[in-house]
Amino acid sequence: MRYEIRLAGSGGQGLILAGIILAEAAGIYDGKFVCQTQSYGPAARGGASKAEVVISDAEIDYPKAIQPDVFLALNQKSLDTYLADLKPEGLLIVDATLVPEVPLEQFAALPFTHLARELGKEMVANIVALGALAALTGAVTWESLEAAVLARVPPGTAELNKKALAAGRDAARALKESPVRKESL
Repeated sequence: MRYEIRLAGSGGQGLILAGIILAEAAGIYDGKFVCQTQSYGPAARGGASKAEVVISDAEIDYPKAIQPDVFLALNQKSLDTYLADLKPEGLLIVDATLVPEVPLEQFAALPFTHLARELGKEMVANIVALGALAALTGAVTWESLEAAVLARVPPGTAELNKKALAAGRDAARALKESPVRKESL
């Protein structure tokens, strides 16, 4: 099994950290083989940012995503830039707060940034998105993801990040249970 995940947005949205957390959840806590790569533009904040995680039951011979099974886009520019090589049957997850136009019929749109704002810190939108990604895909176990998040977040933010993970999970569960619409699974 080779499972490829791409996370993309703009610098400052925390997607590099999200990729590292996802890789650690899969590799350290779930015991899978994993590779994590990242790239970002010359501007630390506002430039394009992308992280890829490859998860496998066997050794990984190529570290980058070739045709992602899952693509999480946190802004319109990243969606437009990196959507082309998503597998035809792949899952597209977008931040409904920041991605107004999606050129596919089937996708999951969840308001990650809005949910993070409701928690009081927009900066946890990446953690909200990870909670949703885990709930929608099962790529990592919940316990592993929570452990990886808590091992990486700054001291004093554990409760906020646990709430952010849960907000993403709950939003994804609600989406899965809702009637099928264009923006649902």
